[in-house]
Amino acid sequence: MTPMDRVRVQETFEAVKPIADQAASLFYGRLFEIAPEVKPLFKGNMEDQGRKLMKTLAIAVAGLNDLEAVVPTLEKLGRGHVAYGVQPEHYAKVGEALLWTLGQGLGDAFTEEVENSWKQVYQILADTMKAAAYSEAV
Repeated sequence: MTPMDRVRVQETFEAVKPIADQAASLFYGRLFEIAPEVKPLFKGNMEDQGRKLMKTLAIAVAGLNDLEAVVPTLEKLGRGHVAYGVQPEHYAKVGEALLWTLGQGLGDAFTEEVENSWKQVYQILADTMKAAAYSEAV
């Protein structure tokens, strides 16, 4: 992740914040469309789940300024997802749904550069979570 990736992600996430509830709804709708096998993993209220998603993204995006400080939170999150039945292969679909959602929410501001920056950042976040969650199984 380059400094410009960090800036692009942080700036575009600021544009998503005002539509956070809508973005979360779009995200889960898309996720369940492209990965219907994950839908049973979600047992609670999806509006609450959406708020948790956006709060977690906000923490992660803010933490890009000091990634080492957010690593323990990501590791804990990754280990927690195992208990819900999340599998390593689910992370790719989540990333796909996230990028699609950002494209919907940002419109023309979701340029190729912005998309590539989000891909870089998501890969770091997902890899950190997976490493903590599945390291003992590897």
